[in-house]
Amino acid sequence: MYDIIIIGGGAAGLSAAIYAGRSGMKTLVMEGTSYGGQMNYTYEVDNYPGVNDNPSGAELSERMKKHAEKFDIEFTTETAKNILGINDRIKTVETRKNNYHTKCIIFATGASPRKLGVEGEDRFYGVGVSYCAACDGAFFKGQDVAVVGGGNTAFEDALYLARFAKSVTLIHRRDKFRAAATLVEKAKENNKISFVLDSEVSKIEGDTTVSNIQTTNKKTGKKTDIPVSGVFVAVGIIPKSEFAGKYVELDENGFIKTNNKMETNITAMYAAGDVRNTPLRQIVTSAADGAVAATSAINYING
Repeated sequence: MYDIIIIGGGAAGLSAAIYAGRSGMKTLVMEGTSYGGQMNYTYEVDNYPGVNDNPSGAELSERMKKHAEKFDIEFTTETAKNILGINDRIKTVETRKNNYHTKCIIFATGASPRKLGVEGEDRFYGVGVSYCAACDGAFFKGQDVAVVGGGNTAFEDALYLARFAKSVTLIHRRDKFRAAATLVEKAKENNKISFVLDSEVSKIEGDTTVSNIQTTNKKTGKKTDIPVSGVFVAVGIIPKSEFAGKYVELDENGFIKTNNKMETNITAMYAAGDVRNTPLRQIVTSAADGAVAATSAINYING
């Protein structure tokens, strides 16, 4: 019998584990792949408070896991397949081999950036290709970069990057944008930002880091080379909520709905990190979510 089972071992899940362990809760963390989640793909972490030695995301995730282990947290690489008794005082999480009984469940399964699916994208992930301008923008000070997308996030990224970069090229597959008119106007007024419309990125090139992208005009088929050091992809986020969505309420985009206590619509079931409906998806916000979710679960158990 566990007090808390945490499904997901990224920043949110590991933070929740630390808070649960410190409070004496018997806690199990389930992570079917590798601990750290999306954090593992971050080349360098430069914006986590108090961590100023610029570790890689994988290094930071290992530190978090060791921190949790200090509080006798249990870990398993099994994948949750089913949850029984979601409205009962004791719930059961089923895996292929085992059944685990618990008082509370925290979903911390994360989200993945939607990819372009073009040549060079995976090769240069973390060394020129980024899905988070707020995470990596400062590394491209004085350099030429590109942003791919046409929604609010793409325009917010372009405006943010213009603070650091020499130039920002915004590439969009259509000639109309989904972004708010005010953001579009601000971007058009910024002399660092230029636009390549009706076009898609067809190739990302370089040696050890990105040095060029090739675009293809959808109307004419013309291919154009654009020299850049960084490519920021902002074409959407895919929540890993397929499993949780069987039990708790999701929003229209597939993210788990929570209140500010990380409570879902089901008692004693919580969500934390990128999988929930949150305005910012960063390591620091995921860790904060995990702390809140664990505290809510602890209060429920002790209440």
